Amino acid sequence: MSKRDWGIDDPQETYWYNTRTGEVEDGPQSLSVDRIGPFATREEAARGPEIVAERARKWAEEDAQDD
Repeated sequence: MSKRDWGIDDPQETYWYNTRTGEVEDGPQSLSVDRIGPFATREEAARGPEIVAERARKWAEEDAQDD
């Protein structure tokens, strides 16, 4: 299922990481609670959990410096 199937008219393709299945999706195919993204490339989406963890670590470090 593509974004167009969901009624989303977006000329730029996006990719999502499904946290329940561990698979990359072309466009939003699953419930939002089960996916993270969007990502610009399939490769970036495949690294979704790693990217989220990196960002969370960075935000935690920034918050610690602000205290």
